[in-house]
Amino acid sequence: MSIFNSIPNKPYFETNLGKAYLADTIEFIKMIPDESIDLIMTSPPFALVRKKSYGNEDEKEYINWFINNFAFEFKRILKPNGSLVIDIGGAYKPKRPVRSLYHFELLAELCNGPSSFNLAQEFYWYNPAKLPSPIQWVNIEKIRVKDSVNPVWWLSKTDNPKANNKNVLVPYKASMKRLLKNGYNSGKRPSQHVVSETSWQKDNGGAISQNLIGYNTELDFAKYIDDVYKEYLEGFESYLEKKFIEDFSDNVLEIANTSSSDRYLKACKEIGLKTHPARFPHELPEFFIKFLTDENDVVFDPFGGSCVTAEVAEKLNRRWIVSEITEEYLEGAKYRFFNLENDISSS
Repeated sequence: MSIFNSIPNKPYFETNLGKAYLADTIEFIKMIPDESIDLIMTSPPFALVRKKSYGNEDEKEYINWFINNFAFEFKRILKPNGSLVIDIGGAYKPKRPVRSLYHFELLAELCNGPSSFNLAQEFYWYNPAKLPSPIQWVNIEKIRVKDSVNPVWWLSKTDNPKANNKNVLVPYKASMKRLLKNGYNSGKRPSQHVVSETSWQKDNGGAISQNLIGYNTELDFAKYIDDVYKEYLEGFESYLEKKFIEDFSDNVLEIANTSSSDRYLKACKEIGLKTHPARFPHELPEFFIKFLTDENDVVFDPFGGSCVTAEVAEKLNRRWIVSEITEEYLEGAKYRFFNLENDISSS
C-alpha cells in the first residue's frame, strides 16, 4: 500500500511525486505509517526570545514541545536505515548577552533520552550574509560578533543509516588537480604518517564534502559583504539565495538553479501573498537528499513552510510529503512547481 494512500486527508496540492497537506503537524504525523519515511528533512521553528510570525516556541518550553510531540513519532515513521536532519538556529538569553543552550539540550535529549536517536554527524551551515543580531549586543554595544552559523544535526535510528558521500562530491581545487597530475613527495612525515608514491593519485571525480556548509577560505569576504550590502537595498531576500550559490563555488552544496525560487517570490508579490520569513536555501536540503536517499525514496518535511524541501525532492526524483499549518504559505508554495513537468492540482 502506498504511503500516500494511507493518509486520509485530502492534499492542499499535489504533483506526480508528492503531496502537500494543510495540517497541524502534531496531528498529521500520527497518520503516517510506521517505517515508511527515508528522510525527515526539516527546519522547525526555532526557540527565540521574541515571537515570530511563523510560530516559534518559547525557549523555556521548546525542548518539551519538541520531544513530547515529535521525537517518538519521528522515530516511529523512519525506516530502520532512515535519517532525521534538523536545521536549528541558536538564540541569546532574554536581555542578556549570553547564549542559550536549548539546541544542544535538545540534541542531548534526542540522543540520550527515551527516543534514543544516534548523532550520525553534526553539520554547520555558514551564512556570512546573515543579518547582525541581537542589535543591542552586536551593533550598539559592540560586545558580540555576528552569528553566522546554524547547527544542523544528522540523526539516525541505527549506527548505519543509508548514506553515500560519492553523491555529494565537490569539485577539486586547483591544488588538488595539480597533485593528481604531478604526484606528491613520498616519504615519512613528522607526524609519523607515511605518504606513498601513489598517495592522492586516484581521481574520484571530486573531493569529499565537508561538514561545514558554505565555507570557502579563498573567498574575499570583505568584497562579499560589500556586495551583499549594496544589494540589500534592492531586494535582500531574493539576492541572498542567488549570491550564496554564485560565490561559494568550492566546498559548498550547489543548487541546480534558482529560477523557481525567484518565481516563488515574484508570484507571492504579484498576488499579495506573504512569503515565508524563514526559508532555508535550496542547497541545504539538496545536499542531504542526495547524500542520504536514492531516487523514489520518500522525503518528509513536517514544517513545510514554502516547500523548499519538496521542490528540491521533486527535482531529484524523490517522493515527498509536506505538512504546513499556515494556508498562505502553501498557497504561495504552489508556484514553486508551475514550471516543472509534473502537472499540479489544487484543492
